[in-house]
Amino acid sequence: MNTLFTALVIPARTAEPVRVEPIEATLKNLRELVEGDIESITRGDWHVYLNAEGMIRNLPLNLRAAQLTYDRGLDLAGAARGCAVFLGNDEYRGETDVPEHLVRRAEELFGMPLAA
Repeated sequence: MNTLFTALVIPARTAEPVRVEPIEATLKNLRELVEGDIESITRGDWHVYLNAEGMIRNLPLNLRAAQLTYDRGLDLAGAARGCAVFLGNDEYRGETDVPEHLVRRAEELFGMPLAA
């Protein structure tokens, strides 16, 4: 089973770059990326993984992830904390590469080319 997918990774700290990179979408790796237990929020053809205890652990707000999700019709204003990992959904709600439209919109919002 393929677990290597292209992801959009948005760190909470604005000093760290937003990036598009291949990741192994395993539970262990996703937990490492978000620094703890994960929660997934699905919207259309994509979903985002966040730290499930981001608010409890007082992780930094992820303003860029909140801005991107809000732009795509999902308000995560206070809930987007810590690193956010965006992937796509296949027809069975499994993992797939992050949709191109999400990467393009992130490039527009954050003023940077993100091509992998």
